Amino acid sequence: MACRVLPFIALAASLLTLAGCSNYERPRRPAWREQAENACIAQRLVQVSAYVQPSHPIDGPGICGLTHPFKVTALQGGAVQFNATYTLDCPMIAALDRWLADTVQPAAQARFGMPVTEIDSMGTYSCRGINNQAGAQLSEHSFGNAIDIGGFRLADGRQISIVRDWPHGDEQTQAFLREVHGGACNTFTTVLGPGANVFHYNHFHVDLAMHGNSSRGPRRICKPAPNMSTTPLPPPDGLPDAPGIDDDLDMVQVGPAGTTALALHMGPGSAPAAALPPPVELSSRPPASARAYVPPQQQPARGTLREDGAFVPEGKPGDWDLTSSIPTRN
Repeated sequence: MACRVLPFIALAASLLTLAGCSNYERPRRPAWREQAENACIAQRLVQVSAYVQPSHPIDGPGICGLTHPFKVTALQGGAVQFNATYTLDCPMIAALDRWLADTVQPAAQARFGMPVTEIDSMGTYSCRGINNQAGAQLSEHSFGNAIDIGGFRLADGRQISIVRDWPHGDEQTQAFLREVHGGACNTFTTVLGPGANVFHYNHFHVDLAMHGNSSRGPRRICKPAPNMSTTPLPPPDGLPDAPGIDDDLDMVQVGPAGTTALALHMGPGSAPAAALPPPVELSSRPPASARAYVPPQQQPARGTLREDGAFVPEGKPGDWDLTSSIPTRN
């Protein structure tokens, strides 16, 4: 009889062992990431349009992913295109739009007399370690909270390359790159460029990582230290100012209701300047056809996005402040 009981005892022990294993819980993304996404959406900082489309949640591998990802092909209502379709979270889209309106376009107009019409990106969402190193801490790219920028394209088709023009460009081009890099340090919490380390010789990395708080606001990493150019602006061309535009006449140039002018996407073998359309008037306001994104079953937003783009989670600063040294992230 005893011999018949032993197999049942062994089976019960194995079942208890398996039950204990079932208590294992997979790692979770820090709560502030979803809170930041929800706060951005609750404040209607991103407008859904032909260029910004909500996508399905990304959950894994591991803690990588986004709660409310967006597929983005252009910013500024279509006036500034990407070289491909990229996945970003709501706070990064809002911050990039703000950086373009406040820094990039004013610098481009001042230095070149024309706007930027394309961002040459080297990547956004990617579940990987910092600097693509195996075993490293996860990069902000793993959460759609970062973008690598390799250069820009102007309205006349001219290409500005960071790897080429940061060290060897003409005076105006170098001044432009240093101005947009310095302005990024006021918009994002991490900015890395040529000179930051060996991995960033050819691009700007910008993200909205949470590095903790200080008495002066969110901690920011900006490398190399901003060196705002003292290069004087190009001299006036001596031509008279353009005549004023009659509003009634200007309205005739607008297409059918609800349409928005698109900037020309210049690729290899660009068309001559004479074939280019007139410059697009840029605005930080979304086109009339855009609408604020409201996800289904929206959760109450916990925390807010400050005017400087930093996310402030629910609770006291001391609850999430970092006291350790700040690592360089990418």
